[in-house]
Amino acid sequence: MVGDHFSGGGCGWREMKSFGLNLIIGRWFMLFASLLIMSVCGATYIFGLYSNVIKASLGYDQTTLNLLSFSKDLGGNVGILSGLINEVTPPWVILLIGAVMNFFGYFMIWLAVTGRTAKPHVWQMCVYICLGANSQSFADTGALVTCVKNFPESRGSVLGLLKSYVGLSGAILTQLYYAFYGDNSTALILLIAWLPAAVSFVFLRTIRIIKIVRQTNELRVFYNMFFISLGLAGFLMVIIIIQNRLSFNRIEYVGSASVVTILLFFPLAVVIREDFKIWKRKKQALNDVSQIKVVTENPAAVELAPQTVTVVESLQPQPAGGDPKGPEKHVGCMENIFKPPDRGEDYTILQALFSIDMLILFIATTCGVGGTLTAIDNLGQIGNSLGYPSRSITTFVSLVSIWNYLGRTVAGFASEYLLAKYKMPRPLLFTFVILFSCVGHILIAFAVPNSLYFASVIIGFCFGAQWPLMYAIISEVFGLKYYSTLYNFGSVASPVGSYILNVRVAGHLYDKEALKQMKALGRIRKPGEDLICTGGQCYRMAFLIIIANTLFGFLVYCILIFRTRKFYKSDIYKRFREEAKAAETEMASTSKQVQSKVTTDAATTTTTSSAK
Repeated sequence: MVGDHFSGGGCGWREMKSFGLNLIIGRWFMLFASLLIMSVCGATYIFGLYSNVIKASLGYDQTTLNLLSFSKDLGGNVGILSGLINEVTPPWVILLIGAVMNFFGYFMIWLAVTGRTAKPHVWQMCVYICLGANSQSFADTGALVTCVKNFPESRGSVLGLLKSYVGLSGAILTQLYYAFYGDNSTALILLIAWLPAAVSFVFLRTIRIIKIVRQTNELRVFYNMFFISLGLAGFLMVIIIIQNRLSFNRIEYVGSASVVTILLFFPLAVVIREDFKIWKRKKQALNDVSQIKVVTENPAAVELAPQTVTVVESLQPQPAGGDPKGPEKHVGCMENIFKPPDRGEDYTILQALFSIDMLILFIATTCGVGGTLTAIDNLGQIGNSLGYPSRSITTFVSLVSIWNYLGRTVAGFASEYLLAKYKMPRPLLFTFVILFSCVGHILIAFAVPNSLYFASVIIGFCFGAQWPLMYAIISEVFGLKYYSTLYNFGSVASPVGSYILNVRVAGHLYDKEALKQMKALGRIRKPGEDLICTGGQCYRMAFLIIIANTLFGFLVYCILIFRTRKFYKSDIYKRFREEAKAAETEMASTSKQVQSKVTTDAATTTTTSSAK
């Protein structure tokens, strides 16, 4: 369809260039670029694949390794700095900073693990991995937050789709790693140093705030991209199962990685088709305006009336941090901290941070995400302690990645559908997810034979489902004006929960049990010797504590359901529809004024020429 339209010599070439420019600067291509950035920025989710090589090469015990894991979670989720920077700079600045941080952090870890530098202190390794992981929050802020602002009425679908690709990124990076470097865990660290930085750098100027133009078929386009992502996830699931049962050589890994790459670029076909329709409508509108043809010897220049110029200028894209509503009475961040507006209106940063709703959201998310993240970060050690082979541990990590994806997509799209169709509040869905995660924790705590496969699926799904729900709730309750900062504040709950449950609980109890087993064997730990625990008791008490903590988070979230029940029964997107309708009305009014002015001036010129 697109190719047939551009056939026809030089005119076709000019139209192709016009369409290409329209494609690159459009909202849908910006969304596609964000998908690619998200698909390679999930290095924090495959920590289990390279944690053992760090532990062995640097001689760390489990507590020290969990401290590194906490530093990773701290960097990956504390993105308040990126949010504040994004309030005053365009998104490309955020992406550039994130690319530099990603490369520096992971590249320094690779140098340390391979012995190319002197063995760093533990605090230095913590700084390196924190910087590398923090680049993910910069990518999220630069790409994901910008997409939410560009598609405000479909924010659940946007969050579900983009965060789902973050969930898949672990499996994607694993396939690319085997294709590039083979079975070499140290090379995996090098891959996650350069690849995400390169992708972000390529799309620096593509990611930006774009003027909102409402489309009736917007949700259908998101569903098309969702179905493509399901195909990608399905292929990854099948290929992981095959790789777990058969021994792949380098050529076969290259083949599977090639298919993954092709599926990653499939959404571009949807983008091209959608932007082609938009381009045709724009071209038709311009042709309709230019139907007036007047032949004169010296055609007069068309001058727009002052009020028309004002309207046209008002339709230009707003600055990155600008308010699309235009000039309003400004409310400073320090004013009315304890007098917030109604839910759904734009809170200031401090109004949101000091609100009871944010406190409830933060506590419950700390409990829910903290427990699932502890399970994911310790998956490699859990598998080793229970006697699973190394190939199965790789399978666990990939299963978590794929079901992490499914959790994000299902939570994003299903919550959007249920909210629009049945007014079902997102906090209610969040409580279901938290409660379901307890099943995975129980399977790990009691070490049921072969249960780690099922636990990986449940933990991955629940971990993924919590993120789009939390981010959508923040955007709906507190507004979009300061969303880039509030979005990143919500992420802080993850490292807080990780430090409490991973470092202080799971890591401490694991080392305590390992020392107990070593003492029972009559051995004394040597300096620099890593601690290894075997058996189901290594993590049993830790996950019983996590189960109790998760149930507490469930009860806390029930309070938020009660507080927001009236808000979610109302039309929470009404304001955005009215703003988009107003913008369309202004554009139509401007087109009519321009056409009227052209007609009047052309008629005047014709009369003058005839008189001469």
